[in-house]
Amino acid sequence: MCGIVGFISQNSNLNDPAKTLESMCEALHHRGPNDRGQWMDRTAGVYFGHTRLSIIDLSPMGHQPMLSPTGRYVISYNGEIYNFAALREELDNSSGRTESFDGWKGHSDTEVILACIEQWGLAQALERFIGMFAFALWDRKERTLHLARDRMGIKPLYYGWQNDTFFFGSELKPLRHHPVFSGEIDRTALQLYMLYAYIPPPHSIYQNIFKLPPGNLISIPAPFSHQLPEPTPYWTVEQVAHDGLANPFSGNDQEAIDQLDHLLRDSVRLRMIADVPFGAFLSGGIDSSTVTALMQAESVSPVKTFSIGFAEKDYNEAEYAKAVARHLNTDHTELYVTPKQARDVIPKMPTLYDEPFSDSSQIPTFLVSELTQRHVKVSLSGDGGDEVFGGYNRYMMSPNLWRRMNLFPPPLRRAGSKLCTALSPASWDALFHLLDPILPASLRHSNIGDKIHKLAEVLPARSRRDLFFRMITHWGLGEKLVQGQSGFSSITPGLPAIAPLENYSQDMMLMDLTGYLPGDILTKVDRASMGVSLETRVPLLDHRVVEFAWRLPLSMKIRNGKSKWLLRQVLSRYIPDALIERPKMGFSIPLHQWLRGPLRDWAEDLLDEKRMRDEGYLNPEPIQKKWREHLSGKFSWPHHLWAVLMFQSWLRQQD
Repeated sequence: MCGIVGFISQNSNLNDPAKTLESMCEALHHRGPNDRGQWMDRTAGVYFGHTRLSIIDLSPMGHQPMLSPTGRYVISYNGEIYNFAALREELDNSSGRTESFDGWKGHSDTEVILACIEQWGLAQALERFIGMFAFALWDRKERTLHLARDRMGIKPLYYGWQNDTFFFGSELKPLRHHPVFSGEIDRTALQLYMLYAYIPPPHSIYQNIFKLPPGNLISIPAPFSHQLPEPTPYWTVEQVAHDGLANPFSGNDQEAIDQLDHLLRDSVRLRMIADVPFGAFLSGGIDSSTVTALMQAESVSPVKTFSIGFAEKDYNEAEYAKAVARHLNTDHTELYVTPKQARDVIPKMPTLYDEPFSDSSQIPTFLVSELTQRHVKVSLSGDGGDEVFGGYNRYMMSPNLWRRMNLFPPPLRRAGSKLCTALSPASWDALFHLLDPILPASLRHSNIGDKIHKLAEVLPARSRRDLFFRMITHWGLGEKLVQGQSGFSSITPGLPAIAPLENYSQDMMLMDLTGYLPGDILTKVDRASMGVSLETRVPLLDHRVVEFAWRLPLSMKIRNGKSKWLLRQVLSRYIPDALIERPKMGFSIPLHQWLRGPLRDWAEDLLDEKRMRDEGYLNPEPIQKKWREHLSGKFSWPHHLWAVLMFQSWLRQQD
């Protein structure tokens, strides 16, 4: 795992490009503290930089940027190709090897990537790679720059033109170290951020700087034009979904369990290949427990596992993780974090995430990464299980909700929405508390007021996609939040334009796999882990697993009111059901309480009405209204406010 950065510039006024490149690399030191390198073609104006976190082949033979055997290609690469050993063996046994090939210099996967590209060409090589990656490849013969990103979007890659210079990099930080980088905020991206709590690709917070979408390749030939070509997909979840639904799995339950078990074991086994110590994040949930169980099944010694706990019972998963670790006999480490320790990392978030990002689980994710990095250099994670195997509650709830909503005409639903908000959440809670003795158990919910207000938000939905959008967003389309911006015309603005699937649950999974997963979940884990120089690997997102999952009937994912049915069956081979059958918990913090208490002064300063107006990005009126309501305790708006606070905090660090 590493950091990549570079630029193309014909600017003769750039006094010392090597010094500029060194400064850009320094900004990525956390992604690669073990080694640093540069490569330049001053005639072509091409400059590559690299920072290395040594995981495979710790010797100097893994140094980057690296040249291919013939010298035709130069690569700066971030990631891991897990099947590199098999590809290397295939190359050794193939005929027609290039004449200049005189043997392997080391045993890094980078060297194998270059050999594959020389042997089969870039397009065919990409199809053969199993892994996570983002790389820049300069073809010295064709004088073309290629940028590629892995299928699921596990590794990040930014790119774009600014002021006669083309930039690319793993993060935005190094780009700001180039003297011509302007960094003008993209207000459309800011609007999308306020909706989703992340900025969906291809947007970034800066004008003319983009995220390369997952599974895409972009090629920029010389002479360099400022007109960027469209990225070309070499693999898409959308196509995988259609292919899987057209060619469904025909086996029975037992055959499906066996096949998934086999696929997952191979995926985990490949991700345990490392020349440094490795372990696993363990929350005690289905996904992380599955990954850990399969790791332990593949290991002759106890796997190192890590979890963090909180004193607040509603936010603590550590006891569940400890029970799973005890059953599997892992070498388990846990850390109970005080509220102060958690709050103390908040100032690091804007720098860590580079652009506004407000999934509040970023805080515990950073803390568990920090804990893990003290003991190992690689950690496996259970991310992706919800999106691939149907784990989110909305996949079960939304189809029923949509059917019931359609029993009533839209005007009546809009009236019902207004009725739901006639009382504050606190008032609804008090009312239902009084009625508890006469209510059936199914209606005795905690935070019933918040649920009624959430219902009010979704009742006016005009379509299934509109309902999905309302369930996954925070600030609504009707909020005049960003100064000088009008609303969006799309029902799901900023998300990929994908034709709806016939089945609503499957359609939501597809939308999450193309939007929420790469934009939020994978971004969160990458920045949190790489911020402390820890490599994270996600075996549930092996593309072979994803392709198999899309061939499964929905009944093998959601059955008898339970999510992730097939994954649970695999896990039950290794862990008793009693250890994992519990209500789903998010990896979260008591944000609503902190904003009314220890974070109040910090928030008050960032939400200053005059400063927001003078900065010229956000309209303070709707924000101040939410803030006053939240402080009153009658309403709870932690996620709305956190999005604003993370932007304001990020903005101040740009000064």
